[in-house]
Amino acid sequence: MRVDLGGIRMKNPVTVASGTFGYGAEYAKLVDVTRLGAITVKGIRLQPWSGNPLPRHVEVPGGMVNAIGLQGPGVEGFARDYMPFLRTTGVPVIVNIWGTSEEEYAEVARRLSEVEGVSGLELNISCPNVKEGGNAFGTDPRAVSSLVATVRRATRLPLMPKLAPNVPDIKLFVRAAQEAGADALALINTLPAMVIDIETRRPILANKVGGLSGPAIHPVAVKLVWEAAQVARVPLLAMGGIVGPDEAIEFLIAGASAVAVGTANFIDPTTPLRVLEGIEAYLRRHGMNSVAALTGSLCMTNPATNVEP
Repeated sequence: MRVDLGGIRMKNPVTVASGTFGYGAEYAKLVDVTRLGAITVKGIRLQPWSGNPLPRHVEVPGGMVNAIGLQGPGVEGFARDYMPFLRTTGVPVIVNIWGTSEEEYAEVARRLSEVEGVSGLELNISCPNVKEGGNAFGTDPRAVSSLVATVRRATRLPLMPKLAPNVPDIKLFVRAAQEAGADALALINTLPAMVIDIETRRPILANKVGGLSGPAIHPVAVKLVWEAAQVARVPLLAMGGIVGPDEAIEFLIAGASAVAVGTANFIDPTTPLRVLEGIEAYLRRHGMNSVAALTGSLCMTNPATNVEP
């Protein structure tokens, strides 16, 4: 069950998606977090950040739309208040980081590199680049390349950019990130979405728009993971709509080396452990001796074409 996610050595291929599992301690009374392959924590920027005003999330058929706004305690608050617990788990800690400039990303990475117990950094590149008029880093391959290269110079920790799904060709972004120094890639982030209250004719979210996650986006995520795997030379961490083992196994077959459970944690906190057990059972049932044997094992031949008339 062991996997190496770009230098992050996991005892199994299951982690949690940033923003859906707090900082681990919040779920520790509900699930044995020491069984996870890694714990991915909420987004951290240089200084504390209050996030967006309420309401910040709304349920929709097949998932939820959120605009939390990356609320967090900042680097110092995270290191002081949350890392002591995380170090006791013995599980690799992946910290999602963000900023509004390349310099801020780099400084966050530099400071976290000095925090004992941090195993890797997930770069949230869906944030607005203030210097470029507010366009998200993740929607421009050149911006992705420049940002990853800048952070790469600031740390030796494994770097894993989290790719945005709302781009015309995911392969361009895979190449840009890995050529700039990414050790692994995470995909996908949420899909841009909006929900309107038809009685008031106003957006339900205070931020007006947010990100769609949950089962509704799973087929989209599978397609993008498969496309990314065609050109990726680094491991892929896949997420998007995992509610049980089947969706996770689908991601692995499409080309992922590991998976992250997200929105399902709000419904059933034991989902990551059910996914873990289901993957192991699948490997045994199919006579596979490693997760790597399953990764990228998609058969593209349509069985119907092999049926003789």
